[in-house]
Amino acid sequence: MSTNISNRGSRVRDRIASFLGEMMRRPLTDYYIVMFVIALLVLTGVLMVVTSSMATSVSETGSAWTYATKQILLIVIGFIAMIGVMQMPPRQVRKYAVWLMRISILLLIVVLIPGIGTGKEQVGSQSWIPLGPVNIQPSEIARVALAIWGASFLTRKPKVYLRFYGIDFDRRAMFAVIAGFTCALVMAEGDLGMTAMLGFLTLIMLVFAGLPRGLIVTALTISGVAFVLAVTMHGYRGHRITVFMDALFGRFDDIDGVAYQSYQGILSLADGSFTGLGIGQSRAKWFYLPEAKNDFIFAIVGEELGFVGAAIIIGLFTALLLIALRIALRIKDNFLSLSVATLAAGISLQAFINMAYVIGILPVTGIQLPLISAGGSSAVITLAALGLIANCARYEPEAISAMQSYGRPALDRVLFLREPDVSDIRTRRSTRRSSQGTRQSGAPKRQPPKIERNERVSYRQSSTGTWGSSDRDRTGSVDKQRGAQRQPRRRNYPQDNKRRRR
Repeated sequence: MSTNISNRGSRVRDRIASFLGEMMRRPLTDYYIVMFVIALLVLTGVLMVVTSSMATSVSETGSAWTYATKQILLIVIGFIAMIGVMQMPPRQVRKYAVWLMRISILLLIVVLIPGIGTGKEQVGSQSWIPLGPVNIQPSEIARVALAIWGASFLTRKPKVYLRFYGIDFDRRAMFAVIAGFTCALVMAEGDLGMTAMLGFLTLIMLVFAGLPRGLIVTALTISGVAFVLAVTMHGYRGHRITVFMDALFGRFDDIDGVAYQSYQGILSLADGSFTGLGIGQSRAKWFYLPEAKNDFIFAIVGEELGFVGAAIIIGLFTALLLIALRIALRIKDNFLSLSVATLAAGISLQAFINMAYVIGILPVTGIQLPLISAGGSSAVITLAALGLIANCARYEPEAISAMQSYGRPALDRVLFLREPDVSDIRTRRSTRRSSQGTRQSGAPKRQPPKIERNERVSYRQSSTGTWGSSDRDRTGSVDKQRGAQRQPRRRNYPQDNKRRRR
């Protein structure tokens, strides 16, 4: 009996494995998975913002739908930005990388000007620029700009960017300097969480770009020392570390003071149990949990949807990261590969940091949960970055071949996306060189000259890449006159040797 059950179980397992393997081998699987994950995250985020913001919205504006309507409007704008990014070939994004980085640095400087930047009194960091009903967070723009510009900068040639008094500075060093300047501007705002986020993003890009292990250890050491100094310089950050250590070991000494928010978040997760209390049934959102619709919305997810809903959110961000890394490995352009990997790592890392400090295994940093938390410009910028990832999935070699053979998928027709072209993508190992005799990518190989009888030629490829008759003559021509005058050698027979001896 047990043998039959085990055999049936193995057959079912083999069928599931074969089905999943066949599905993952299909050309457009990565594209469909990315769009599916984006749709689920957006729908879940809108639903959770609606349920978590009702009490606050009624208290502040008199309407239960104020924050929900604002979030839906931002999602619509974000989808327009995502479709706009997907309309252009991915390589065209590289043209705007430098300007995007310049604009982000300019905004980081503008937000520090007194009277323009806001948020110092509310959350302790001057990180937002009010623009009508929407607040723009320049550090969010800097996160995406740093990833795109860094990928463009690190994949250019030559590797040595600057030579100063005999010292060579390669592109990785220059990128680290500019990224450090960006982190310093964000640190000046008072946003330690986003500063750490940009620091991790810089380190991830340098690792992807081939930074040696010794330099990685040095960078981690410097970052750790800078983090400790930043924490000890301000008292409230030190209190957050104390609360984190208390929550890590399950004790809260000041639940009515500095540990109040973390304590309420853990209580909300505990109330949710395995399946949750149900949509809209949260008790913590009734002014028990501060920032229930923003930083601690994951606690509301755990309370209303339970462990199942929280696990689904974690699984969606994990799937997004894994699929994006698969796209980065399959696409044949170094810039796009590094951009996709860095953008996905940044979004997933931000999500994991948010969920980690909600459940108490990291100190509270104030980083929002992407596409789930109610925010200003965060949803628009994140959807635009996801549009680049989804567009790169459409430009995989197998996906392009499938679309050329069978046409665009139905989703592309709905979104009015044009069919990808092979000329819009560049191969990773390009054989395109200078025009002085070397072969270009896609060009047929140059054939050696045909040789007639009594013609002599040396089949040797010269250093310039052309076919020549000798080292002196590299033009590829055959000296027919000397070949015609030279008579073929007579074969040496044994009787000839005997005659010579006589």
